[in-house]
Amino acid sequence: MRVCVLLATGFEEIEALTVVDILRRAEIDTIMVSVTGEKQVTTSHNITILADKLFEEIDFTHVDMIVLPGGMPGTLNLEAHAGLMEQVDKFYSENKWMAAICAAPSILGHKGMLEGKEACSYPDFESHLKGATVLRSEVCVAGRIITSRGMGTAIPFALEICGQLLGEEKAKSISSAIIYS
Repeated sequence: MRVCVLLATGFEEIEALTVVDILRRAEIDTIMVSVTGEKQVTTSHNITILADKLFEEIDFTHVDMIVLPGGMPGTLNLEAHAGLMEQVDKFYSENKWMAAICAAPSILGHKGMLEGKEACSYPDFESHLKGATVLRSEVCVAGRIITSRGMGTAIPFALEICGQLLGEEKAKSISSAIIYS
């Protein structure tokens, strides 16, 4: 199982790193991928993170899920990356897993990928979830698309990803280990 968490300048660090942390605890091969052309990526709160790989170094045919963290202008920078948008389209057409949190579900909404599905996002971006039934849940799962609302829902988002990929028992085990109930 391989998951790529995509990082663009201005991403929300808690939303990205919580996913990376929890998935690595679950022993899922989780790669932080920079779309900036450099491994160092600065977050929305001016923290510089060192990504594992550059976008150009990833063979997405061997990736099971892509995760899009939110944050501003991180979400806009992810959406502006043509190569990433090609992969989002490909993952959708191949019914592969995608997860997005905070503002990032808007990317899927703009592409019509949430049409007729339940989804959630940061409140200011709910109008971008084109055709979706917008819920105020911490996390929504619609087929192979997982969405979540923001920094405060990063742990349940990451645990849901873990549960969907490895089963509910593994997610419960990780939840217990991190003292999250």
